[in-house]
Amino acid sequence: MFLSLLHQHFVHLALIAAAVAAVVSGALSPLVIARGQAFSVHGIAELGLTGAAGGLLAGIDAASGALIGSAGVGALLGVLGLRDRDRDAATGVVLAFGLGLGALFIRRLQNNSASTTFGLAFGSITSVSTHEVELLAIVGAAVLAILAICWRPLWFASIDPEAAAARGVPVRAIAVGFPILLGAAVSEVLQITGALLILTLIVTPAAAATRLSARPGVVMVWSIGLALLASVGGVLATLQWPTPPASFFVATISFASYVIARIAGDRLRARRPAQLHA
Repeated sequence: MFLSLLHQHFVHLALIAAAVAAVVSGALSPLVIARGQAFSVHGIAELGLTGAAGGLLAGIDAASGALIGSAGVGALLGVLGLRDRDRDAATGVVLAFGLGLGALFIRRLQNNSASTTFGLAFGSITSVSTHEVELLAIVGAAVLAILAICWRPLWFASIDPEAAAARGVPVRAIAVGFPILLGAAVSEVLQITGALLILTLIVTPAAAATRLSARPGVVMVWSIGLALLASVGGVLATLQWPTPPASFFVATISFASYVIARIAGDRLRARRPAQLHA
């Protein structure tokens, strides 16, 4: 049955969507870790859920609603959290309002479809449509293009904002622009993990990758690879064992990769002093 499902069109769409979301989230993940914006990811995800539900109520698809909601909230958080000490407070304030609005939208949706609400919260990758995959591909290509052009100043501003500002890097513009990129990526990952497990692909890959290397380029490669392993592996696993949702397998694979990376990283660091003494 597993092999026969691999020939189905909906599986092809799910695998493409999973791969696109993984590459984008894996590329952004090291910057999220470096900038300390994991909480912002959670806030943007919850507001992406609100945007998806609002989009459905307004008569547009959930993917477009999530993109509008996530990118819009990302821009708002970027403006409100220009100073690092204001970032968490601003995220909490916006998140509280967004959750209240989302509860209203979801309650109205429940009158029509309980499965839609579950998909928004926990992901519904195997039911992604051709239009949604096309939207994901366009958004993903745009995010990756911006990252390729702006990677060096983005990374510099993330690890040492004061030195970057002294060198003429537009740190304030990056502080506003990066959450917008993050919102676009979050809207993609919502299709796979849902709002409640969004950290699985946006944060965990880089958290694992930084245990294996300290070099930014290597960390990004590891991060993208681990995100692909979790997302594509999760889709394939749900074909074999269809009862749990794909998001369960994505989260499980991602967590396992983090645990393995921690163990492997500790062993690598333990070997280096011994090799130096030898």
